[in-house]
Amino acid sequence: MTGRVVAVSRSATHTMSKPNQPVITLLAGLGVAGDAHAGITVRHRSRVARNPNQPNLRQVHLIHAELHEELRRSGFNVAPGQMGENITTEGIDLLGLPTGTRLRLGAEAVVEITGLRNPCKQLEGIQRGLMKAVLDRDEHGNLIRKAGVMGIVIAGGDVRPGDLITVELPPPPHRPLEPV
Repeated sequence: MTGRVVAVSRSATHTMSKPNQPVITLLAGLGVAGDAHAGITVRHRSRVARNPNQPNLRQVHLIHAELHEELRRSGFNVAPGQMGENITTEGIDLLGLPTGTRLRLGAEAVVEITGLRNPCKQLEGIQRGLMKAVLDRDEHGNLIRKAGVMGIVIAGGDVRPGDLITVELPPPPHRPLEPV
């Protein structure tokens, strides 16, 4: 299974949207160089308030461009980086991957998927109704989170728009993604 990088984004401050960049550098065990969420321990403000010593399983945020298209068809105007993601992908069902999947991005970088992004109310600041639009229910009434996946950096390297993404599934049994 392969896909490609559509856009890369980072922000040195805790803003919802992250400006697109020509390249980002992933740092093993830390995250995106120059991004507010990079670090060994959690950097997300609400999680730091609860326990600042917990490991950072949210070093890199990835969203599939197909979600942006789905949202546009529903009347939302969203662009890569606007929902806080570092890497916008295309051609990979990120939400369908099991926990522990590794994504090879470009020539060197490897990100291991740790879980689902739990969408936050800040999405409403982008456009009213966006939070509800990235949540759904399956046929059993279970909540479906569509706002992307989170990961940790296993191997560092530069990532650019247009880079190839190769998916490496973990050994079975596969565990479905849960919010992190």
